[in-house]
Amino acid sequence: MKKLDKFVLKSFIGPLILTFFIVLIILILQFLWMYVDELAGKGLEIKILAELLFQFSLSFVPTALPLAILLAALMTFGNMGEFSELTALKSSGIPLQRIMRPLIFLVAFISIISFFFSNNVLPYSNRKARTLLYDIRRKRPDINIQAGTFNNDIDGFSIKITSKDPFSNRLDRLFIYDHRENKGNIAVTYADSGYMRITDDETAMIMVLYNGYSYAEVEEKNPTSFGRKLPFRKDSFEEQTLVLPLYGFDLERSEIDLFKSNSAMLNISQLTYFIDSLNKRYNDRVNMQFKEFNTTKLYAEKIISESMPETADTRKTLFRPRFDVNSLYDSLSVLEKRTVVSVALQNLKIASNYLTQKNESLHTEVKYIKRYEVDWNKKFTLSFACLVFFFIGAPLGAIIRKGGLGTPAVISILFFVVWYVISLSGEKLVEENLISTFAGMWAASYILLPIGLFLTYKASNDSVIMNIETYLTFLKKIKDYIYRLVIAGTQRNPSFEEQ
Repeated sequence: MKKLDKFVLKSFIGPLILTFFIVLIILILQFLWMYVDELAGKGLEIKILAELLFQFSLSFVPTALPLAILLAALMTFGNMGEFSELTALKSSGIPLQRIMRPLIFLVAFISIISFFFSNNVLPYSNRKARTLLYDIRRKRPDINIQAGTFNNDIDGFSIKITSKDPFSNRLDRLFIYDHRENKGNIAVTYADSGYMRITDDETAMIMVLYNGYSYAEVEEKNPTSFGRKLPFRKDSFEEQTLVLPLYGFDLERSEIDLFKSNSAMLNISQLTYFIDSLNKRYNDRVNMQFKEFNTTKLYAEKIISESMPETADTRKTLFRPRFDVNSLYDSLSVLEKRTVVSVALQNLKIASNYLTQKNESLHTEVKYIKRYEVDWNKKFTLSFACLVFFFIGAPLGAIIRKGGLGTPAVISILFFVVWYVISLSGEKLVEENLISTFAGMWAASYILLPIGLFLTYKASNDSVIMNIETYLTFLKKIKDYIYRLVIAGTQRNPSFEEQ
């Protein structure tokens, strides 16, 4: 390996590692911002949160790599241009393509690694992350009884308090409804004050109540419709201790195969198998529904003659299409024509409703199939985006000649937003079956790749397309040209100024 290649690689790898972890942290923070409401107040252990963040960070790797490569390429070639290193290399007769060559091989290798990561590691990490997030969502929150509202966190009980002292944890005017028998409010406990605490093993809540009453309806053994007495029992107490069992407050881990059929949890071979199976099922359903519509809704009609009894031999002849509609309709009387038109309109409405219903069902199934096709192509597009962003970032950094994180970060975010919007729009159009899967999923690549090649060509020729002086000079030329046209028009028409 030549010294030039070592120098370029050393200048690129450092910013790449730095920007990769910066982008990854930003994506993790975005995830926390989206799911903070579902994670807060769950009483989760640190190791559970660490496992969740680790699994989701793995799922963000294919998305973080393209942006990190774009930002690192801008920083590397921007620094080399700012410190005149590119100028020195070009003055030595080394073209920009030769300077970029070791990085092209490195980014191509990273793209291959990204593809294998998306195909082998990403499905497993997605499965682990989504399963753990599902378990966290099912986990019951810590009991938080607020004053003035009913709390139903404890199964079988509804608790309401009038006021709560945050310092002493004293509860005033408590109402506890026992619904464990699912018979309504037949057992109620009222207390003037009380305290509550959770046991050390978090399996029960102990409530110590003071100065209250307990009401419970007593079920009659042989009630009569006229002489029912509706008996109930009332108990008073000065101090009473209630132990309420707690269920569902521990994190229950599900099997990892809970979401194994989801498209994001599958690799290329599994996605191919699912796509083929779903397409076969879709085609079978389309053929079956068309056959059903063709034989029962379109034009086939059962004609039973009074002189021809319906038998197994004649049943085939009783179903036959009617093509000579005009002559048959003209042979009917006025009353029969009205009846025929009314029945035809009714059948038309039935057929229209049938088509609408089946069309919605088939459209839903098409969207389901397209979801698998989108994830199949996404494993390739995310990897290929590493090369696309490199061919944008490297020549752009050589043109703007600004290093650091400031200007490169702004330009990187701009291009990444453009790429993300195009990709997301194409993905939505594919799922709605408005365009083909290839056209939608690869739209960002075949739109931005020519831009990258154009920038590479301009940077190789020392273009000044990013120099503001170039555009100011161009605008000045336009201004001078318009001024000359005005002067020439004035000279041709001397009375212009007088007018």
